[in-house]
Amino acid sequence: MTTMTLDRPAAPVRITPAAAVSDTVVIARRNLIRLRRTPQLLVSALVVPVMFLLMFRYIFGGAIPVPGMSYVDYLIPALLAQNAIFDGFGTAAAMAVDARDGVVDRFRALPMARCAVLTGRALADLLRQALVLAVLTAVAVGVGFRFHTGPAQSIAGLAIALLFGQVLFWAFAAIGFGTANPESAAALTTPFMLLVFASSALIPVSTLPGWLQPFARNQPVSQYVDAVRCLTQGHPAEQLLGHTAGYYTVTSLLWGIAIVLAGATLALRAYRRL
Repeated sequence: MTTMTLDRPAAPVRITPAAAVSDTVVIARRNLIRLRRTPQLLVSALVVPVMFLLMFRYIFGGAIPVPGMSYVDYLIPALLAQNAIFDGFGTAAAMAVDARDGVVDRFRALPMARCAVLTGRALADLLRQALVLAVLTAVAVGVGFRFHTGPAQSIAGLAIALLFGQVLFWAFAAIGFGTANPESAAALTTPFMLLVFASSALIPVSTLPGWLQPFARNQPVSQYVDAVRCLTQGHPAEQLLGHTAGYYTVTSLLWGIAIVLAGATLALRAYRRL
């Protein structure tokens, strides 16, 4: 007579905080390696912001007066923040491809921290955006942009621009995982460009129609751009915009908290459904 034995189900793998950090670094490295092996993605991430900078600086700059400031000093903070939106389009599409092709499923089958799929991508995006920000700032200085505040405030302004990218990451991650289709992700990210044009990014809000000005002045793109603008340009920007750098820093951080909470909730929900 034979006796049948049943194996006990495997105990769930416990992931320590240190292991979660290690897994995040591994996933970030995976994304950076993919970027290195497809250099056209990095070239595109560098060329498009520089192209916009040169176009607005030399083609449209002479036609857009800004009271109390040169247009190049008004423009560059907007392009530093706008870069986060351009970069987010690629993030949403890449995450949609990973979800569609089963890459995320393979990650979840491994004994690793589940959050690393998202946090690793966020870390890789942060490093890539920092590189693009450095290149864009160097080109901006070459075409006439100048910092008119001290080193601490100027660095804080650049940090706010990078923070904007991390805030938007969670919104784009929710779109990528929620659609699991790069074409749909591209369609859903297009409205983010409208926020750039209906804001204080490229032109003073006072030149917009009166009914549009309250929205344009208070929406998150304007708050982040104006925070960067005041931190890098000082009193002339504060006088033009009507508030201090501290005011815009606080409002941009409040918008950031709201966007991260909503985006992370939707991204995690979509990730669990994959």
